[in-house]
Amino acid sequence: MKNTVEMGKAQTGSMAMRSEQRGSGLFIAAVLGLVLGVGVLVGAFLISPAGESVDNFTGEASVEYGRRLIRETAALLGPGHEDPAKRYSGTNMDCASCHLETGTKAGTLSLLQATSRYPRFSGRDGKEGDLRDRINGCMTRSMNGREISRDSIEMISMEMYINNLNDQYAVMGETRRQLDEPDSFVEPNRAADVEAGRVVYEQRCEVCHGDNGEGLAAATDMSEGYLFPPLWGPDSFNNGAGMTRVLTAGRFIKARMPLGQPDLSDDEAYDVAAFVNSHERPQRANLELDFPDLTLKRVDSPYPPYADNFPIEQHRLGPFEPIREYYRNLEQNQ
Repeated sequence: MKNTVEMGKAQTGSMAMRSEQRGSGLFIAAVLGLVLGVGVLVGAFLISPAGESVDNFTGEASVEYGRRLIRETAALLGPGHEDPAKRYSGTNMDCASCHLETGTKAGTLSLLQATSRYPRFSGRDGKEGDLRDRINGCMTRSMNGREISRDSIEMISMEMYINNLNDQYAVMGETRRQLDEPDSFVEPNRAADVEAGRVVYEQRCEVCHGDNGEGLAAATDMSEGYLFPPLWGPDSFNNGAGMTRVLTAGRFIKARMPLGQPDLSDDEAYDVAAFVNSHERPQRANLELDFPDLTLKRVDSPYPPYADNFPIEQHRLGPFEPIREYYRNLEQNQ
């Protein structure tokens, strides 16, 4: 009986602690929601063209319209747009869900220097692509939508905005260019542990992104987007997006998450990335056409075919060094 009572006390204490942690987490989420909103506004005022107003869009391509498209993607290009021809995105997320502060925050997934990286060869596409190709890659994969016409006002405006950020970066002082991130992600030399990732998610991510990875909508009107985006499920990125790769997701998580307090270890970021990507999400058609040269396929690409005989689970979870070693030997023997 004594053991039963003590066990009951222990369970009660554990439940109370978990409740307290959840309560603290909800408070943190509320604060982060406020910080996120303020951060977006600050980013908009710090880097925005003079003389253009959000309410002054004239139907012509402009830097300001490009900024709005990245910040307000769900409203301007989302699945609920009143004009079906404007429904380019298949999700109610915004581009700024990943490109924080509308791409103005230096570091991981910043858009400040994106212009300087293009044109460049894409192994996934098997050809050289420019910035507009890259934007459409995001639209069809991360946004689970369809391509925007290369000559449309929307495409030209987004390109203008990103080019403008590059110009802004060129004249920035060193203080503005400094990264506010922890040390870069170092890949653990093991397979990612999905169950360990579940524990990390419950303790550090669930309070913002939801019990079922559904995110936190900004309003009941889904065209308002999300305060915290969904990480899996029908309104998330599809299975052809770069974020479905555990190393890509791990780098982003280590650098940026939890929002406002990125303090996860390499192992925690690695495992929680695997947990997030263990769930169902929208399926992109014809993924077998990616990487015409399969030897250029990323070692953590989670979908076949491959130019090797490693199991799909190892491509999804690692360890990845044996796969790299195989391709290094293959290249040397050619």
